[in-house]
Amino acid sequence: MMTETALANEPAIRLGFFLGVFAVMALWEVLMPRRRRAVSRWVRWPSNLGVVALNTVLLRVLTPTAAVGMALLAGERGWGLFNIAAVPYGLAVPLTVVLLDLAIYLQHIMFHAVPALWRLHRMHHADLDFDVTTGARFHPIEILLSMAIKLAVVAALGPPAVAVLIFEILLNATAMFNHGNVRIPEGIDRVLRWFVVTPEMHRVHHSVIPRETNSNFGFNLPWWDRLLGTYRAQPADGHEGMTIGIAQFRTPRDLWLDLMLVQPFRGGTGDYPISRRDDAA
Repeated sequence: MMTETALANEPAIRLGFFLGVFAVMALWEVLMPRRRRAVSRWVRWPSNLGVVALNTVLLRVLTPTAAVGMALLAGERGWGLFNIAAVPYGLAVPLTVVLLDLAIYLQHIMFHAVPALWRLHRMHHADLDFDVTTGARFHPIEILLSMAIKLAVVAALGPPAVAVLIFEILLNATAMFNHGNVRIPEGIDRVLRWFVVTPEMHRVHHSVIPRETNSNFGFNLPWWDRLLGTYRAQPADGHEGMTIGIAQFRTPRDLWLDLMLVQPFRGGTGDYPISRRDDAA
């Protein structure tokens, strides 16, 4: 079981996995890139990594124990479905990972469906390239809303704290993996995308074309897209020919941290929210 000591080490554990996966993906991108870069790393990475640092500080200040702490609290007080139904530990751990992943998938769709939430989420999509840093490029307000939703789901489930920590590590690792500008042989990708969201699958979601942007919402498990009808195998223009990003905010200056942070308050929502008629095609 997760102990108070382990909880105290949770930030270090997650940071260690983050740095390790980041280093592997960054090296892979250098050795076997999938696409030619449209914008230099020197233009994009300082701001992308800067928003990661900002989000990390905000979460640690405002939600110091985060989802793992909520799971510990739920266990102590008997909150949540798993505690009420006395679900065996060996079943509760994998169920937690799967159900939290489903919650993240549904949340992702919600951020594409509600215009006000799309304004926040589009900062992630406005990156003009697609690489490991894109996987952590989220607006601070979106990060805080996402954490609030996650805390509510954890409280409702009452899962083992170790399962929540496993999910958090997997989510961070797979987000960096499936945003990687890395080349994977077609045959391997075809098999792999039945078990995990691959870069080739998720890249479609970062297409400038709204109907492609509103597909392939999974971050970790690929099953939800296939089961719920949001799966798209390939972009219309192919992976080399597709344009990454959204129709707005396409200048290098838009990639600077200051404009990224005020982006939700600039311009309209365009045709990207799912409710827009143009996206139904």
